Amino acid sequence: MTNIALENNYLTLINVFTVEPKNQQQLVDLLILATDGTITKVEGFISSSLHKSLDGTKVTMYSQWRSIEDYQNMRNNPAASPYLEQALKIATFAPGMYNVVKTFNSEI
Repeated sequence: MTNIALENNYLTLINVFTVEPKNQQQLVDLLILATDGTITKVEGFISSSLHKSLDGTKVTMYSQWRSIEDYQNMRNNPAASPYLEQALKIATFAPGMYNVVKTFNSEI
């Protein structure tokens, strides 16, 4: 389960894919297949949340990893590579690595 907290000290990935609206669901299905079938089984994986934009042009994956080394090991895993290659045939990809700085909660 995703737990966004400063004290976790996880590597956070926020990856934004830009896609034609007609290909959005195909990309979502591909990312679900990749994550369920391969990514969740890699050592160091914590959690992931998949989002699709209402206008059909973006798909965003928020992921947490124990460390940058664990994430790099996953990227070097040949089982994961074909999924990214397929995704890049229908979308562009803007990856980003982040650290949590602060979280905010409603006081209501």
